[in-house]
Amino acid sequence: MTIKIIAFGKIADILPEQEWKMDGVQTSGALREQLEASYPALKDLRYLIAVDKKIASDDSPLEDHSVVALLPPFSGG
Repeated sequence: MTIKIIAFGKIADILPEQEWKMDGVQTSGALREQLEASYPALKDLRYLIAVDKKIASDDSPLEDHSVVALLPPFSGG
């Protein structure tokens, strides 16, 4: 199973790539754990994970060809 990951904002600054593919991750929570283990600076950020354009909880399943967005806090005016 392969998913596509896209990082935005501060998250994209921490990660070495803004967009990449990853194999073998079953849930959005497992993805978060794996990313935070590889990039500890992510632990200090509050961010959301969206799967196929819908905000996901940590137990949301990831399917082959899912598109996952890592979304930092938004501010607006």
